Amino acid sequence: MIDRLNPQQQAAVTLPAGHALVLAGAGSGKTSVLTTRMAWLIQTGQISPAGLAAVTFTNKAAREMLTRLTALLPIDTRGMWVGTFHGLCNRLLRLHYRDAGLVQTFQILDMADQQACIKRVLKAHNIDDEKFPPKEVQRFINSCKDEGLRPEAVEAYDPHRRRLVELYTLYQEQCEREGVVDFAELLLRSYELLSRNGPLREHYQRRFQHLLIDEFQDTNRLQYRWLQLLAGPQTSLFAVGDDDQSIYAFRGANVGNMADFERDYAKGNVIRLEQNYRSCGHILDAANALISHNTGRLGKDLWTDSGAGELIRINEQSSDGQEAQWILEEIKSLIQEGRDRREIAILYRSNAQSRIIEHQLFTHGIAYKVYGGQRFFERQEIKHALAYLRLTDNLDDDTAFLRVVNFPTRGIGARSIEQLMDLARERGVSLMRAIPYMQGRAAAALGRFAGIIQELANQGQVLSLPELIEHTVHESGLLAHYQADREGAERLENLQELVNAATVFVQEENASDLPAGRIPDEPAGADPVTGITPPAAMSPLGGFLTHASLEAGDNQAQQGQDAVQLMTIHAAKGLEFDAVFITGLEEGLFPHENSLMDAGGVEEERRLMYVAITRARQRLYITLAQSRMLHGQTRYALRSRFLDELPDEHVKYLSPRYQMAASHLSAELDSTFGSGGAFRRGQSWQASKGSSATPYGGRSTTSSLEVNGQVFRVGQGVQHAKFGEGTVLSLQGNGQDAQAQIQFREVGTKTLALAIAKLDIIAA
Repeated sequence: MIDRLNPQQQAAVTLPAGHALVLAGAGSGKTSVLTTRMAWLIQTGQISPAGLAAVTFTNKAAREMLTRLTALLPIDTRGMWVGTFHGLCNRLLRLHYRDAGLVQTFQILDMADQQACIKRVLKAHNIDDEKFPPKEVQRFINSCKDEGLRPEAVEAYDPHRRRLVELYTLYQEQCEREGVVDFAELLLRSYELLSRNGPLREHYQRRFQHLLIDEFQDTNRLQYRWLQLLAGPQTSLFAVGDDDQSIYAFRGANVGNMADFERDYAKGNVIRLEQNYRSCGHILDAANALISHNTGRLGKDLWTDSGAGELIRINEQSSDGQEAQWILEEIKSLIQEGRDRREIAILYRSNAQSRIIEHQLFTHGIAYKVYGGQRFFERQEIKHALAYLRLTDNLDDDTAFLRVVNFPTRGIGARSIEQLMDLARERGVSLMRAIPYMQGRAAAALGRFAGIIQELANQGQVLSLPELIEHTVHESGLLAHYQADREGAERLENLQELVNAATVFVQEENASDLPAGRIPDEPAGADPVTGITPPAAMSPLGGFLTHASLEAGDNQAQQGQDAVQLMTIHAAKGLEFDAVFITGLEEGLFPHENSLMDAGGVEEERRLMYVAITRARQRLYITLAQSRMLHGQTRYALRSRFLDELPDEHVKYLSPRYQMAASHLSAELDSTFGSGGAFRRGQSWQASKGSSATPYGGRSTTSSLEVNGQVFRVGQGVQHAKFGEGTVLSLQGNGQDAQAQIQFREVGTKTLALAIAKLDIIAA
């Protein structure tokens, strides 16, 4: 079992009981270490399958771990606690829904449904959604929950925030009333359950003697605290992660959790997996050199015994159009060499960069796929079908009700819905239960809709889950609606695939013979052989709806067919390709201008670049453009500081190097942003102060001009009455004909006549 592992991997797998931190570099085989560790613990008799739990960050990773485990040991893994944070918390809450203050049939809101809930709260309480956009309210609520804060614990230090706290309270009351929970609530409710219920906490602490956590660098503070509650005095925590690949701060991930874990638990018991099985030597050495510029790292250096390989190719073009054209030609060459399209990836920092690349690929007939597109359970027709099913399982689910009450159209207008919502609020019931109190013409249409739902619920007591879904698609009107739609064929295929998904689900759950809506008898307790306690009883329909919600919330998309893969660098984490293009290596784009406000932001951007570099197995290209069209504006840029952090011995320039020397660039960036990366007033990333070079597409410029007694210089900060604050990019002409090209922070690039522009110079 462990003979195929290298010495460091073997050491990690065979660690004695106790806490340990495994620093697993990119491509170092961490999944093998995790699964082999689990198999070794079971095989050597140190633990039963029921006595360990493993936490992953995607459902795909959990499935892969279980598949590998069954390949190593002949055991039944279906009852094991292996899954995502949300999946395991859902399981815990299903088992102890009463203690958690939930209804047994609680359903999970995905992000879209949560936003719909928030919109209803705003409308019900006459809140201006321009002052309080639903997305802002959603972010606020989720961030509070991720910090473990209920409304009463949130500090309201200004009127706007005080109103957000009130909306958080109203939203939570609505969720409680409807029997639904959002993703952040799964973790928070589970944390509260364990923290308040001592006997229950001690039960799980005794049960889980080994707790393994994957991708530890991506945990947030509440997830860390949840793990601490689950770990008892006899629990061994085995955390695997890479602080150099922590790139999800915008989702709440806290890279500091790794250092905290080393201090709180591992206490020096750290194993470094540094042998890389993916990339060649030049790629790894460049990645090591780049990431060494970050501070506070736990520290490791990747190496390989597969040889130096090819140098990293760097190419600079005059525009983003030329950059895309060059990438296209290079991809053609790679395909002619015999490389599969799926093994070629184009990575970008911003989604806005993809358009021009896509245009080139499409125009020249190169098959491509934008990785991370809409997932199956997020597609419109699937969400409609699931909403009908959710209503049959839980009549109080107002979010599902509002999604389909008039879809397909059945003559129920917005005014009728408003009246129904008023009635429901007055009587303290859900929308479905308020229908009998309606009067007038709308009452008949709503009554017919209620009849459809009741008939589906009745059929759920006799039909299997796949049969119920087919029946629902037909009786709801979805089938006829999409048959009448000229572009509905693909949607109908997706609805058929939903039936297929349900068929596989009931087979895997051994529920093929059980009616969809039937809740089986309550479990009799722990299995005497395995010691595993099954989850609280759920109907096949309830289980499938939970499965669909968790899948929809999973951030990991599936790889596609044989096509060139386009994706953001964030989406590329965990993937690898033979040939990788990293595009847009320009200051303000990568590192992104939003990160330049603080040093921590620049370090996260550097970790993102590290992730991008280490996606490549054999060949790595880095491209940049002197000018770029983004958000409808042409932007001029300096080359990224990250290029100058790659040692010369590992790179090869395919175009003349930028005219500004690296040392001058570093000094100019420090002058512009400060050594820590902070933005200084009057400066912009698009130009460097005092430069007389021509880095903007070869345009002839001068370094300074005097007009009407004012001296203007390239890189100087200026203020315009209409356009706001900007930076001088170039100066041309003389006297009354003098012009300045200026990059304004709000409106983009403008060329102004200096004699009449009325510009104020901002002191640096």
